[in-house]
Amino acid sequence: MSAASSRDLAALALALAREAAELVRERARGQVTVAAVKSSDIDVVTEADRASEALIRARLREARPDDAFLGEEGADLAGSSGVRWIVDPIDGTVNFLYGIPQYAVSIAAERDGEVVAGAVIDVQGRTEYVGHAADDGHPATATRDGAPIAVRGPAPMAERLVATGFSYDRRVRVLQAEAVTRLLPHVRDVRRLGSCALDLCLVADGRMDGYVEEGVNPWDHAAAGLIARIAGARTHLEIGAGGLDLLVCAPGHGFDEFLAAVRAAGFSPISGE
Repeated sequence: MSAASSRDLAALALALAREAAELVRERARGQVTVAAVKSSDIDVVTEADRASEALIRARLREARPDDAFLGEEGADLAGSSGVRWIVDPIDGTVNFLYGIPQYAVSIAAERDGEVVAGAVIDVQGRTEYVGHAADDGHPATATRDGAPIAVRGPAPMAERLVATGFSYDRRVRVLQAEAVTRLLPHVRDVRRLGSCALDLCLVADGRMDGYVEEGVNPWDHAAAGLIARIAGARTHLEIGAGGLDLLVCAPGHGFDEFLAAVRAAGFSPISGE
């Protein structure tokens, strides 16, 4: 198999995400039911999650049979090409289950351990976010529906709109709720929209000033995190107050201040003082 550029991998990710998003839209027109629960009774998977991932997996095996695969719903596949695909077939499954139109298909390509391409499609809004790292003489690019995007300009902490999410672990949710309560007086407001990938893309295109959540997995943020970084954000992973991975994202120009505020609020055992 010939080596593919980051642009090529991004184009493939977008094509597959479009096909999977159409499948999910079609399933949303019918009756959506829970197929299984995973880590807890609020961590659900639907048949549409499984069908979307199976479609993406099959298409990738046809197009790039030597690549590895990491998906949320199925077994991991090893590969020999140095490329691994990281897939969330429906990011925001609970929204999908309840008919709330805020969920996405997210596909990222990792080369030699570094994410270099990704696509996130807002399934019902049909907005397409795509990013790829620089290579073959082409600069790194992050776009929304084909147009370049960038993070919002500098704003004082009191004027920052922050997105967050909550873990499926009930013990961790209590700690997160307490931390949000402490953070809220210091920012403009907090939004809980239900899709990590779309929240990160909102930071990337300047409609959110920050994002923080404990309990994320690679498939939640691989593609959108790359898009956000190319658009001028920074992302950071550390262990949160509940012992799970805590993801923090904000524009680079205000990142350090936001990280300190997140830590001071108690999202992390590290003090922000």
